[in-house]
Amino acid sequence: MAESPRSPHPRIRLDDNFASPIRFSLLASLGEGIELDFATLRDVLQCGDSALSKAIAHLQAAGYVAARRGVVGGRQRTWVRSTAAGRDAFAAHLNALREIVALGRGGEPL
Repeated sequence: MAESPRSPHPRIRLDDNFASPIRFSLLASLGEGIELDFATLRDVLQCGDSALSKAIAHLQAAGYVAARRGVVGGRQRTWVRSTAAGRDAFAAHLNALREIVALGRGGEPL
């Protein structure tokens, strides 16, 4: 009797765009309808300006976040929000992580 083919390990569905803890945390902070300014994101994520700028640029290039710029009180500001593609990719990444944890506990994937 032939063994049924095993399904691929869920790790192959992890999205490398979330390999950085800052990029992962950034998307986690931006749920649907949430738009945060750069300074608030920097404070929430407890990271430096350069690291946050790089994370935003990376996720923007992937199509996962959108940034808009404006002026408030004579100062340049940047606001960031997640895109539908970013939210979908993040949800799929979280599902893959949950399946990995379930497998590690001896259970079947969720």
